[in-house]
Amino acid sequence: MTITPTRTLRALLLALVAPLLAGCHDVEQFPDDPEGNFEQLWKILDEHYCFFAYKDVDWDEVHGRYRQQVNPAMTGEELFDVCARMLDELRDGHTNLSAPFNTSYYRKWWSDYPQNYQARVIEEYYFNFNYRQTGGFTYGILPENIGYIHYSSFSYGVGEGNLDAILAYLATADGLVFDVRDNGGGSMTNVETLVARFTPERILAGSICHKNGPGHDDFSEPLPYYYNPAEAGRVMWGKPVVVLCNRSTFSAANNFVSVMKTLPNVTVAGATTGGGCGMPFSAELPNGWGVRFSASPVRDPAGRLTEFGVDPTEGCEVDMDPYAAIEGRDTMLDFAVNRLLQGGTANP
Repeated sequence: MTITPTRTLRALLLALVAPLLAGCHDVEQFPDDPEGNFEQLWKILDEHYCFFAYKDVDWDEVHGRYRQQVNPAMTGEELFDVCARMLDELRDGHTNLSAPFNTSYYRKWWSDYPQNYQARVIEEYYFNFNYRQTGGFTYGILPENIGYIHYSSFSYGVGEGNLDAILAYLATADGLVFDVRDNGGGSMTNVETLVARFTPERILAGSICHKNGPGHDDFSEPLPYYYNPAEAGRVMWGKPVVVLCNRSTFSAANNFVSVMKTLPNVTVAGATTGGGCGMPFSAELPNGWGVRFSASPVRDPAGRLTEFGVDPTEGCEVDMDPYAAIEGRDTMLDFAVNRLLQGGTANP
């Protein structure tokens, strides 16, 4: 579950951070013992984590509860457990503590929700295993003459030639279901490359800001970033699209949904995404453990944080019926196909 910025976002982050470098202050160092490692971890988050106010987290109160569980005689694994539970208070799938023996990960953003995607149902009952596959893409044309693409992870590279081939193959279809269910994120560069095939003009993709001080509310002004259409000669898609998502659509995939939702020929259907809109920051504790967490909030084109997810288009929230799935029907995909057959877009 990673998020890698685009070149545009990296440039914006550098522009935001550069004025701060001249005024950097010495970082307080703590000893390499249980108390020191705990305090270093808490302080790193205290000064750099970006969603305390948004999530209404009282980090000082959290410190008091977990600090009393730390003692000089505890083992490394016992300390790790305390620290991991403290980080879980942030309810953030982008926040991890890494030691040689374990990596902590907050799972409740998806584990408390149904797992409403089964690739085998689509591959067997909708395509009779006669589908195409390249990189992270599975695609084909459904019997209703609706194109279908499932992109499994934004960590898979997106080649311009691959996209030309996929979209050219689907060109005779009347609409497209772009399925990002169970897509846990990856590179934002791939988001930009994909969105470029669906917009004929330059669009506002969102904005980003950076922590510019140790206070929980110390942020720079948001800077907008934009996506351009694909270069001339590339295969574009201008027909109706339904983006299909679920709770396990996270991080860069969450960002993809938030941008696609703003396009006039796009409907978002399924379940609210898993969220995750913070660009990552990494640091190291005195004992060598690594910590990674959200430090720079990315907003959607309307200026909203999507840390808790992107909702489907109004009237397009739908779940998978597990009994229908046993019989080979994906009720979420069926909804998307029917929406396209009815000519339905976000603003029909």
